Amino acid sequence: MKPLIILLTILSFAACTGNKDQTADTSTSQVVAKEQADFKVIADQEEPDTVKGSIKAKAMGTIGDAPITINYYSPAVRGRIIWGGLVPYDQVWVTGAHRATNIEFDKDLKIGEKIVPPGKYSLFTIPGKDQWTLILNKNWDQHLADDYDMSQDVVRVNIKPAANDLPQERLQFTIKSESSDAGAISIRWEKVLIELPVSIQ
Repeated sequence: MKPLIILLTILSFAACTGNKDQTADTSTSQVVAKEQADFKVIADQEEPDTVKGSIKAKAMGTIGDAPITINYYSPAVRGRIIWGGLVPYDQVWVTGAHRATNIEFDKDLKIGEKIVPPGKYSLFTIPGKDQWTLILNKNWDQHLADDYDMSQDVVRVNIKPAANDLPQERLQFTIKSESSDAGAISIRWEKVLIELPVSIQ
């Protein structure tokens, strides 16, 4: 009987060791998957945070059946004067930091009075005290506004800025669906709110 007991013990040990290895592999794969998510969704945030610099961020949502994604870098207020200070009035702004913000969608969208075909575009703005201009530009992969070429604009829309109910510490884009075929893209930072009406065609 002793040889049989020894054999069963060996088989049992091997099975346990195999399970441990399998668990380790799964754990490693989960860690790698988490590391690939190198962006944040910026939340409502009144108080300053401890993160230095601008955060790589993404906003995702649908208007009707059109998925929309916005990629940007989110700077923080950090006690600075934003409008007319860090962001000058009446100049083209990348609407973020480091690189031009870009927007992507796969359905025709009506923005302002123009139908914009599916694709990926850079999103610039020209902030003003009483009016902002929002711009979609064909060249989606741009550095700062020094790369901006007005001749590549697809659409320009003038928008009246509104006041935030609560201040927003980090620049935040959101995509809101308001009906089966219409919604809005909003930009919030410091005490300013910009809302761009969008509808699907």
